[in-house]
Amino acid sequence: MDSFVTSYVWPAAIMIGQSLLLLVALLIFIAYILLADRKIWAAVQLRRGPNVVGPWGLFQSFADLLKFVFKEPIIPAGANKGVFLLAPLVSVTLALATWAVIPLNEGWMIANINVGILYIFAISSLEVYGIIMGGWASNSKYPFLGALRSAAQMVSYEVSIGFVIVTVLLCVGSLNLSDIVIAQKDGLGTMLGLPSSFLDWHWLALFPMFIIFFISALAETNRPPFDLPEAESELVAGFMVEYGSTPYMMFMLGEYAAICLMCALTTILFLGGWLPPVDVWFLNWIPGIFWFVLKASLVFFMFAMVKAFVPRYRYDQLMRLGWKVFLPISLAMVVIVAFVLKLMGWA
Repeated sequence: MDSFVTSYVWPAAIMIGQSLLLLVALLIFIAYILLADRKIWAAVQLRRGPNVVGPWGLFQSFADLLKFVFKEPIIPAGANKGVFLLAPLVSVTLALATWAVIPLNEGWMIANINVGILYIFAISSLEVYGIIMGGWASNSKYPFLGALRSAAQMVSYEVSIGFVIVTVLLCVGSLNLSDIVIAQKDGLGTMLGLPSSFLDWHWLALFPMFIIFFISALAETNRPPFDLPEAESELVAGFMVEYGSTPYMMFMLGEYAAICLMCALTTILFLGGWLPPVDVWFLNWIPGIFWFVLKASLVFFMFAMVKAFVPRYRYDQLMRLGWKVFLPISLAMVVIVAFVLKLMGWA
């Protein structure tokens, strides 16, 4: 009995506790990311943004949560009730499940699996099913068109993201997310005789891939200027147009969890994860979680700024960019990176 408790019960309890801690921290972070999104957009437009609930509007997201929870959910008469209610649950569950393998610091992850990047790619690819289910179950033309747009958009840009990740994996030689971060301690900067710094991170060596990944992440998460599945000028609110109260909140929560995931992935793949910008003693004293959150927040700031000043694409422009621009460039970069690594003997 003691061996059973030691081998199974205790590790399971630790994993559940870690998962709950991560989920609570992530949900609080999403609440303030949502507030930051609104504040940044307001600042660009010379407005104040949310500033009433709590000091400087810091409790606005929690007030919105209460509003959504206490509103009455309305289900259209012609909707498939079961699928209609299941769709937002599928979206938010899959979006939160991907965080199980994200290393926030050295050794700080729920599951340190050797195929972490494949796990994220597989789970995030399934998120489109929640959107398709919601659009189809609503039994309305606008949600169905939004769901079809989202499916085509996510599939198109996942191809580019996949090839971008392949170039990083060629440089690292591992699918483990922690190994990808640790590999960025050495790079172009150290080859030039400089101390380990931000010049060693992959953003410099793979700069075209960094740009393609950032733009593809915007399209993958339906962020402006690629928010065609929920373009209010065309489809009212897209696949979410028939949703209200808690189901709508769950869709939005899943969307922002996916956005935060893309910010974290950008940080891990290209910005050194938890590594400090320069390898000096006083920066190494600062916990790695601080650098990780700071970098991910800076990436989200760029997400928010793009929303503020880039006009929305037409759908044909969106698809052309994915298939005729990003796909050929990313394919060419895979070949070039593999050739350079083999030629220089770095493979």
